[in-house]
Amino acid sequence: MAENKTNIQQLVVFSLSSEEYGVPITQIQEIIRLPEITRVPGASGFIEGVINLRGRIIPVIDLRGRFGLGRKERTDKNRIVVADAVGQTVGLVVDGVSEVLQVSGEQIDPIPPSLASIDSEYLSGVAKVGKLLVILLNLGKIFNDPEKAELADAAGAAGGGDREK
Repeated sequence: MAENKTNIQQLVVFSLSSEEYGVPITQIQEIIRLPEITRVPGASGFIEGVINLRGRIIPVIDLRGRFGLGRKERTDKNRIVVADAVGQTVGLVVDGVSEVLQVSGEQIDPIPPSLASIDSEYLSGVAKVGKLLVILLNLGKIFNDPEKAELADAAGAAGGGDREK
């Protein structure tokens, strides 16, 4: 798709801490208010729990925790970005969703070398839109293989219906 630097792509922009992050709109299914999240016993710390979205069980990840930004009290601005990540649907808890931006390839720079040493394989670039810098996420690389398997297991375990009484 992004074959030359003039191609335009739309990004859903959301905030975490004081930074703006962007994900291609083609990976976003929907954005919802924060519902009740059901905890999954034994799940890793990066999995906050699961939600039932119109009959589908979706694992929910707190991106603040995933990126080591620390916990923050939830507000009515928090949202879950329901996205296709690693070949399955996941819910990503963010501080807020601000806008949909159109950016051209000319506005996107690679990750600076100083950040390349950080565990940042899931960062795909930085978009410069006026004075705004948007860190671009590659959702396909945000989880390693064991974590991908655990996400699938969390959704399956919660949807299994085998609850002890």
